[in-house]
Amino acid sequence: MNMRGDLARDLAGIVGERHVRVDDGALAAHARDATPLFEASPQAVVYPGSTAEVAEILRYATANRVPVVPRGGGSNLCAAAVPLHGGIVMVLTRLNEILEISREELLARVQPGVTTAALAAAAAEQGLLYAPDPGSHTVSTIGGNIATCAGGLRGLKYGVTRNYVLGLEAVLPTGEIIRTGGRLWKDVAGYDLTRLLTGSEGTLAVITEATVALLPKPKESGTGVAYFASLADASRAVTAVIAAGIVPATLEFLDHKCIAAVEEFARLGLRLDAGALLLFGDDGEADAVAANLDRIKGICADIGALEVTLAENVARADALLAARRCSLPALSRLGPLTVLEDVTVPRHRLAEMVDRIDEIADRYELRIATFGHAGDGNLHPTCVLDPHDHAAIERCHKAFAEIFSAAIALDGTITGEHGVGAAKLPYLEERLGADQVALLGRIKRAFDPAGILNPGKLGS
Repeated sequence: MNMRGDLARDLAGIVGERHVRVDDGALAAHARDATPLFEASPQAVVYPGSTAEVAEILRYATANRVPVVPRGGGSNLCAAAVPLHGGIVMVLTRLNEILEISREELLARVQPGVTTAALAAAAAEQGLLYAPDPGSHTVSTIGGNIATCAGGLRGLKYGVTRNYVLGLEAVLPTGEIIRTGGRLWKDVAGYDLTRLLTGSEGTLAVITEATVALLPKPKESGTGVAYFASLADASRAVTAVIAAGIVPATLEFLDHKCIAAVEEFARLGLRLDAGALLLFGDDGEADAVAANLDRIKGICADIGALEVTLAENVARADALLAARRCSLPALSRLGPLTVLEDVTVPRHRLAEMVDRIDEIADRYELRIATFGHAGDGNLHPTCVLDPHDHAAIERCHKAFAEIFSAAIALDGTITGEHGVGAAKLPYLEERLGADQVALLGRIKRAFDPAGILNPGKLGS
């Protein structure tokens, strides 16, 4: 049987020949996402252009027991879009229309292929804010954000993707089209399938439309930066800021390794003698923003900050935010292979977790720098490697296994925003326990009795 040829013919009968790819280049390009060290080739790549086509593809796949992996922009960082068992990669980027933005109802209806940045820009034109702000917002899609429950820099004040999903249109693996939730901010009719599908990583259904909540756009924003001798001091400042009743829009950190890498990359004038950098910002009414920034500045000074400055203008504020956003590309310049992970711990244990990461890195003789969201305890330990050094890669796997265990031991979790995917599936039972993992499997089988949707991931 010519699996590739048969799939091409059958899928072309659904979406047309121009929207099916089985050439080696397309298969290689869709064998991986943004997660390093994970790769598996599909037999076909298909680009549906409607919900009806998605449904027909899934009915075909279930009938023929062909795996299907939904995919958006491919910016995923847990190998959730890697086709571990081959089959079909279903790319949803043709479904890229913003269907509606309602100022009156503070909501938008969008197809899954709309990028986060495109929705944010369209909302801003109407004086509105789409709050979720993942680091890959220029390429990540709304469907992918929902599938992984993406976080971002504004998570402390505004929450993450699940806080903004009001309703979904989704196609089950057996081809039924369902609508969960809707335009209402209050709706408790039945099980909350909207929340269940949000973060399900393409294992339960394929999202074909989303209704998301918007907010009034803040009138003003401001940013500041504080340098500390150690991350422990920066962590104490974070705790003190929250204890003072301030919930800033941005509260990010870089360790000393990240500061050096970012400064070498972007030449922003960052202090290289600091053990940690704390980036803080707020938005809202002008008077409130100014007052909160002044209070945060005073708290950091009281904790013993080496220096605290407020951005004098929008350009400088954007430059400071760029320092945080360019952490990964800056670190990537230090070596050809960059492994970026995420763990989350309670805020007050942030410094303790970074100390554990540094100890593990030293013991395994690895270069691991850490940056992340200080406000919600979400850390991104990042290892820079030579991809040809197989011994170092093996040490990297062992080091991250210990880092995940350390986060759990500190009352944390193995992932705060990247998701589980294939990369963290081996560690899921340690986080959830065997009974809960078994429950996930039963939920998976209820939605996907043939097991065709993103197999080898959650619930498998």
